[in-house]
Amino acid sequence: MAQKKMRLPNNYGTVAKLSSGNRRRPYRVRITTDWEIDMDTMKCRQIRKTIGYAKTRQEGLQMLAEYHHHPLDLNETRTTFYEVYERYYKEYLEPYEYEKKKKNNINRFKGNMKVFESIYNVPFNELKLNDFQKIIDKCGKNYPTLKSIKTTLRQLCAYAMKYDIITKDYSEYVDILKYKDRNPNALNRTVFSDAQIKKLWKESEDIYVQAILMLIYSGVRVSELLDLKKEDVDLEHHVFNIVDAKTAAGIRVVPIADKVFPFYEQWMKHDCEYLICNKDDLHCSYENYRDTYWDPIMERTKMKHTPHDTRHTCISLLTKADVNPTTIKKIVGHKGAMSLTEKVYTHMDYQTLLDAINKI
Repeated sequence: MAQKKMRLPNNYGTVAKLSSGNRRRPYRVRITTDWEIDMDTMKCRQIRKTIGYAKTRQEGLQMLAEYHHHPLDLNETRTTFYEVYERYYKEYLEPYEYEKKKKNNINRFKGNMKVFESIYNVPFNELKLNDFQKIIDKCGKNYPTLKSIKTTLRQLCAYAMKYDIITKDYSEYVDILKYKDRNPNALNRTVFSDAQIKKLWKESEDIYVQAILMLIYSGVRVSELLDLKKEDVDLEHHVFNIVDAKTAAGIRVVPIADKVFPFYEQWMKHDCEYLICNKDDLHCSYENYRDTYWDPIMERTKMKHTPHDTRHTCISLLTKADVNPTTIKKIVGHKGAMSLTEKVYTHMDYQTLLDAINKI
């Protein structure tokens, strides 16, 4: 016999499942804010306001319980994660953005925010521990960076608590200690085999398989490719420019291998300012790319690789092709790998870089 749903107290609120659509959070949680008289029927009716959406009925009931324990400012219930960041930035960071001593901290805060791009437009009060933990688990950052990211998250959560945007701070429960002695992606960091690369070529009609091959034949970090704007792609000279990187060595000219040049031409036709975009022609965050495109391709092709493996694969292929080590460093932008002599005296032209990448 099906268990009866427990009746909630009068005026406590409701948790109702929405009938249509493939919704991420299908249960709407509402509370009664007032009553009004219907002048036609002369009956009282409730005026309800939505406080959020939940994945399950149980989660919705928990939201109601938290609301009654610590009522939200209902004008803030639709405030998104990014809107909280903007308000925090304006109040606490913007006054100091031109101070040299604060500049590094502010830039670090901005950089950490990129990790959360997939939840920018989600109302802050709908985000739970699992949402934050998933981002940490998938972002591929090392432990010191994860500590900085968690600090940023805690600052935003504290700000949201201060203004009654959320009732519970989940950031304190986000687990980064499991990554203290290893990078989140370190276990599977291996190069693609020749057989696996051939398999990718057989499926290269898929534009997101093309993106994997573009990574393998360039050695760029996946974030560098996802953040690459069309204005920085020079098809005439078969190169593109990395103009924003976490190290000075990362700012560089990258050659486009002849093998994958048609893929760049194809991607340039999409209606987006970025070279690589999602299926809606919008900028693709790392989490979106990993969840929606990379992981399904890996599962379909029965491969076990992280996006960063493409970078190691490129370096391995260049090394096997007897490419000069200095040239390899120039192409992939290795942090700290180049000697002072190489940094000062090496000025390679496009053709040298193209000749090197075309050896693989």
